[in-house]
Amino acid sequence: MAQLSITRTFDATPQAVFDAWTDPEKFAVWFGTDGVDVPSETLSMDVRPGGSWSAVMKLPDDTSISWVGEYLEVDAPTHLVMTITDNPALDARGVITVDLTPVGDGTEMIMTQESPGFDEGQLEQTVIGYNAFFDVMGTLVAESE
Repeated sequence: MAQLSITRTFDATPQAVFDAWTDPEKFAVWFGTDGVDVPSETLSMDVRPGGSWSAVMKLPDDTSISWVGEYLEVDAPTHLVMTITDNPALDARGVITVDLTPVGDGTEMIMTQESPGFDEGQLEQTVIGYNAFFDVMGTLVAESE
């Protein structure tokens, strides 16, 4: 199974980082970076084990990507497990695990994603995308403190 892992430290509490993952208004800010719009009316988050989420990214070229997933584990503010796909018609889903640990005055986030069917090139592009997302998240959570 293809898997990626990204570790980031944010100048914010675990709760602020957890909220960035689970609050629709905050999720819409960082998911996709500043160059992509995630309209609030396209975002739905039922944050509980068995709950689902969905979002539509409006890309600069006027195309869009529909994302869906389910929440598998929710233990605020330190642990979240959810599925993700940009192809809702398929049963295959990536599994994202987010673990948040206080470190000094901030929070270390370890995010892993199992990505069934991804090759090395797709994993590399996904890491690049997430790093851009998390740059925006870092600004967002620092401002929320």
